[in-house]
Amino acid sequence: LRAFENELGVQEPVGFWDPLAFTADGDVLAFKRRRCVELKHGRISMLATMGYITPELTGKFPGFLAPSAGLKFADIPTGLAAVSKVPALGWAQMVAYAGYCELSGPTTRAANTSDYADIVPGDYSFKVLTSSDPAEKDKKLRAELANSRLAMMAISGMFFQ
Repeated sequence: LRAFENELGVQEPVGFWDPLAFTADGDVLAFKRRRCVELKHGRISMLATMGYITPELTGKFPGFLAPSAGLKFADIPTGLAAVSKVPALGWAQMVAYAGYCELSGPTTRAANTSDYADIVPGDYSFKVLTSSDPAEKDKKLRAELANSRLAMMAISGMFFQ
């Protein structure tokens, strides 16, 4: 008997898929923690995928990324090649922003499932995917999970193409 076969994210044609049996023990809080992590990584992956594709389609910002170094936005390649081109101060700004995002979200300790008892997976007080119709809201949330799973695979593939 699977404890989570009716949860949001169980979709056709695969249905409930847990090949490594992470949910075999039926621990609801551990499942909730994994769902929170899945949604967070999925949202980041959707942004990363769009960030990878957009400059290729629309062009890059005009002007300089680092005026003191004479480095233009147009000089930065896409993908992993950009890692060595962005100046250290640029990386420091990105790390600081990521840290801000991490610290401003729900306070949870890594792998401590009791912190997830009162958290709704994916709820960061920013209600975009909502509806007064429960069926419509369910459809939107299922689409978000499906799209975020696809984006996680897409950005992984884009990095190594």
